Amino acid sequence: MRPLRGIIFDFDGTILDTETPEYEAWQAICAEHGVTLPIAVWATGVGIGMDENPLDIYAYLAAHADHPLDVDAVRERRRTLFAELLTRQHPRPGILSLLADATERGLQIGLASSSGHDWVDNHLARLGLLSFFPVRLCADDVTHTKPNPELYVRCLSALGCSADEVFALEDSPNGIRAAKAAGLYCIAYPNPLTKLLTGIESADVVTEDPDDLSLSRITARRQ
Repeated sequence: MRPLRGIIFDFDGTILDTETPEYEAWQAICAEHGVTLPIAVWATGVGIGMDENPLDIYAYLAAHADHPLDVDAVRERRRTLFAELLTRQHPRPGILSLLADATERGLQIGLASSSGHDWVDNHLARLGLLSFFPVRLCADDVTHTKPNPELYVRCLSALGCSADEVFALEDSPNGIRAAKAAGLYCIAYPNPLTKLLTGIESADVVTEDPDDLSLSRITARRQ
């Protein structure tokens, strides 16, 4: 494998755990309507762009509730509850030190996200991380989001790197599939939600230990 020149980060669930609060919000809403939301049902849409998500959560809730659904009221309830849960989230452990180390070493840093630029860029700016990512490929930029490899292929091109010079940092099975399909070495850093999903094990490395995100450990494992 060629020397490491760059890193491509996923955003949702990897840099910022937006996925656990989203699932918790929908679990609470479903419970309010007497409906359960199993992790296996929710997992089908984790890491996939909105337009390609196979799970229509509003349709799921309407189909399983025993009463008519006020979609506008549910949408507002979700917005309020999700925003409340999300404010408690900070960059995941190990992410800031990895970014600082990569920047100090002069590595190319990119981001490949199935979310839109408004969502990703606004959160990165709020967290003070936007300047770390001069190359950001989001759902707005591609025809197909993850698990299709298009985001990673285009991000590699923008970074000017080949797949064997870069590793991907992901948290979900769909993101891992996309990274591997693009030919990248992939490290899975799952969050409390995505660690429960089948497919995490397909990454080259799976870890929940922030210390494993040190470049020295990653470089040793890539060899």
